[in-house]
Amino acid sequence: MKSMQQQPQPHLPLDLPVDLDEAVHRCLVAGFDGTTGVPDTLKRLIERGLGGVILFTRNVRDADQVRRLTDELRALRPDLLVAIDNEGGGIGHLVAAGAPEVPGSYALGVVDDPDLTARCADALAGHLASLGITVSYAPVADLQHHPDNPIVRTRSFGADPELAARHLRAWITATEARGVASCAKHFPGHGGTVTDSHHEMAVDPRSYDEIRADVEPFRAAVAAGVPMLMSAHVVYPALDPERPATLSRRILGDLLRQDLGFDGVLVSDALEMKAIADRYGEAAGARLALAAGADQVIVAVPDLATTLACRDAVIDALRDGMLAEERVREAAGRVRKLAERYAGAAEEGAVAPWDADAGLDAARRAVRGTLRGARAGGFTAAPGAYVVDLFPPPHPALNWGGEDLLSEVRALDPTAAGMVLNEAPVDPAALAEGILRWAVGVPLVVATSDAGLSPWQGELRAALAAGRGDALLVDTGLPDSEGALCSYGRGRVNLRALAEVLVGRAAV
Repeated sequence: MKSMQQQPQPHLPLDLPVDLDEAVHRCLVAGFDGTTGVPDTLKRLIERGLGGVILFTRNVRDADQVRRLTDELRALRPDLLVAIDNEGGGIGHLVAAGAPEVPGSYALGVVDDPDLTARCADALAGHLASLGITVSYAPVADLQHHPDNPIVRTRSFGADPELAARHLRAWITATEARGVASCAKHFPGHGGTVTDSHHEMAVDPRSYDEIRADVEPFRAAVAAGVPMLMSAHVVYPALDPERPATLSRRILGDLLRQDLGFDGVLVSDALEMKAIADRYGEAAGARLALAAGADQVIVAVPDLATTLACRDAVIDALRDGMLAEERVREAAGRVRKLAERYAGAAEEGAVAPWDADAGLDAARRAVRGTLRGARAGGFTAAPGAYVVDLFPPPHPALNWGGEDLLSEVRALDPTAAGMVLNEAPVDPAALAEGILRWAVGVPLVVATSDAGLSPWQGELRAALAAGRGDALLVDTGLPDSEGALCSYGRGRVNLRALAEVLVGRAAV
């Protein structure tokens, strides 16, 4: 790929022209605190042209409150984009607002029914439209093919580019039909890393030919008309050995704009993620991302001082000639076009109903045995099973609603008992001995979630299996060689469908 060179720009006066100042603000997406009222600092940003806001659980109390909040935000500026992460599978922030229960993308890929994926995406988008939310930062277009990848996993449709492509098309088309903007992420693919870019810079060391497969789902998303893509804070030495994709002209310009032909809005992942913040700082990250070809940058932290610092860095770069005025105007123009296109979704009014059962249908169809033999195909837990649900600590950047397998089993079988553990026990051997005593005379179910990444889960599971040869081993993340049943996700609806099998309400 050819490197895109930036020419020196003429210096601008201290006070930017009003339209250029507005263009700078169009390129920003800000997080904020609170469920009612708009902070004064945020009001001033919106009045100067802020392109969008991103909502989190901290902004959600119930559906009526969210609708009032989005109305209040848009009363300040009708074309303000209101965005949220809304992937399904427990990764969303609208549980308290009555969000439809939809499994994560991997379960949808396992079922491999694009019509069912469309039903699930339609439910999520219909709910967003009813709340006045115009942008969904979903679906995930990353391929999950590295066993040690810590962040993509069941958020992905799978490892096969063609499978991912057909489900991306279904998701994007359904979301578009609701008048909500979808956003495929994280370009050009986060699935080949063993590092979570929330915590540090991730590197994908593969060759260009190997990375090409990860790009194909994004190519399919572009062909399907996806209006937004989100970049990855990942370094790809084969594409650009110096900078992560979010800050790379080679990746965002040559690969995305020229090769894939994408002319929609390219938004960065959150700048406060340590892959950017620790190495460059949020403010420099904003300037570099826009110079590289991003159209919007997300500052998700609620401290608006960070957003202001990013804004000021962009303005200073324009004044100093380090950032081209034409680049900022181009980016703002794309954002303006997007905002005009999806403004209708924000208008309050009747929203057509969605299929509330689509998510449970999908989750039920995804549960299946992963080992040969009777244990995989014919297990039915007797009443009163002892359920041990093990899983890693919830990711701080991804919403967790407190769901667990034991609660779902007990909702169907009140005689069931057990324990839930999401951190390494102080004394694993003593805990295993205690569980084996407590489970005497009743079926024992041991569920783990991505135990390969959490050694304590595997160790406790092995100890329990050694003491109870008849224990049923269950995976609630990606399947491994030990589990007899797998739900392919830990969203509430995934766990409910799994519980139905465990208590004999359903078969696999």
